[in-house]
Amino acid sequence: MAVDIIQESDLTKHVITETRSICPECNLILPATVYEKDGKVYMEKVCPEHGKTEELYFGSYEMYVKFSRYLHNGKGTEHPNVRKISCDCPNNCGLCESHLSHTGLANIVVTNRCDLTCWYCFFYVKKGVEGAYVYEPTLEEIKEMAENLRAERPVPGNAVQITGGEPTLREDLPEIIRIIKSAGVDHIQLNTNGINIALHPELAKIYREAGVNTLYMSFDGVTPKTNPKNHWEAPYTIEACRKAGLGIVLVPTVIKSVNDHELGAIIRFAQKNMDIIRAVNFQPVSLTGRMTKSEREKYRITIPDCIKRIEEQTDGEITADSFFPVPSCAPITHFVEALTRKPQYELSIHFACGAGTYVFKDGEKLVPITKFVDVEGLLEYLKEKTEELEMGANKYVIAAKVLAKLPSFIDRENQPEGINFAKLLYNALVRHNYSALGELHKRTLFIGLMHFQDKYNHDEERLRRCDIHYLTPDNRIIPFCAFNVLPEWYRDAVQAKFGIPVEEWEKKTGKTLEQGLYRGTLRRGQKAVANCAVGALTGQKQDHKVVELQVKQ
Repeated sequence: MAVDIIQESDLTKHVITETRSICPECNLILPATVYEKDGKVYMEKVCPEHGKTEELYFGSYEMYVKFSRYLHNGKGTEHPNVRKISCDCPNNCGLCESHLSHTGLANIVVTNRCDLTCWYCFFYVKKGVEGAYVYEPTLEEIKEMAENLRAERPVPGNAVQITGGEPTLREDLPEIIRIIKSAGVDHIQLNTNGINIALHPELAKIYREAGVNTLYMSFDGVTPKTNPKNHWEAPYTIEACRKAGLGIVLVPTVIKSVNDHELGAIIRFAQKNMDIIRAVNFQPVSLTGRMTKSEREKYRITIPDCIKRIEEQTDGEITADSFFPVPSCAPITHFVEALTRKPQYELSIHFACGAGTYVFKDGEKLVPITKFVDVEGLLEYLKEKTEELEMGANKYVIAAKVLAKLPSFIDRENQPEGINFAKLLYNALVRHNYSALGELHKRTLFIGLMHFQDKYNHDEERLRRCDIHYLTPDNRIIPFCAFNVLPEWYRDAVQAKFGIPVEEWEKKTGKTLEQGLYRGTLRRGQKAVANCAVGALTGQKQDHKVVELQVKQ
């Protein structure tokens, strides 16, 4: 790959911070500079062998500054699984004592097989390639991974995402779900393209009864061009989940020049199905493999870029100032900790990693939570009360003050009808009664963004704060952006060690990899039942008619 040559003067750059990164060619750990230029944030690093790399880091300096106010160090882990070594992060992840966040969500890869061959995905097992293997941990290994997560301190891991590959290819998936649940994990997400559930709707109920709380479903657009993966199948999956009472999170991988013009349409699609779709979690694409600077500029999109498009494509209903970085909720956690004197689940990731907002339906419009809640004022108030509690204030006196003060942060005129938001907050913060919040969640749509790193924008400070981790059969807990950004050190190395050659797997199972590939049964040209396809779009029951299956914008 040719070395990027940058001809601009350093005088145009405003240095924000210094960090460490890696060379995208050789993985050498390098000092890196994060700086502002022309209203955007960039990263620059220089490898002695491969030269200089400049990469867009965050598409808005203004938003970067706003989000940076919420940076803080998390709890980390009391009993690291691996020792920090001299050459430091991102070497020897799994977790080490320098990691600053406990596990917020743990991924368990149950297979690297997939029924699709998407052009941007790294999971497909390529038969015939030398060294190709199938990675499918045993039930005993999965049990040990879940128990290892629950043993984490000071906060035991309590949320797992079952992922792959395509997890539904495993026939023993219900048993896997039950094993994880029996280990004490309360929340289980199933990461899937939804195709097998579309083909076999009864699976939604089976997975739900086994213990899955949420279907985390790929959904890259509202047209066949932007979402060739499951455009025709998604309505069937949604309808199956609706009947099973299994909530859905839509997960679009956002690629500039490919589907970034449909972010608003994806939200509108979710809006029509808010009875069963709980969230849309946009994921700006991580650029893997070797790419020239011009190729990266063509596809690179960051969180602020997505937020800007969302504002434009929802006609200003969801504005940029509706969004807060993930760690902004830390003051809530700290208040509850001070009140209960017990460590609480905390989201302490880097402010540049993720952002989100909640929106409510008001007729045909969407109303962000910031339209009727003074979020910043509320967070500042909770910080003050936390400090008072930590200084020895009586918790009952503080609780009474909070009860009296909370209504002042709510604009009742703009508050959605039928919601007493101040009461809900008090019940959650002081009484720790979350059932009402659970019901509220069914009336809202969470709009989230999570930008995982790649070798071009890798930032050690972000990695040390990562709280989305992978569980592995060798009892390590590895941050997401080490596991996938450095696959030769982590993902591929672990899975090759615990996998078996493709030929051996096929002989053992009596199956071939090709038999697991989706043949497009429900795709264009096939007939469908209207109450399955149209009902999934509108949330309304329809008369049974044979129609062409379409997903309308």
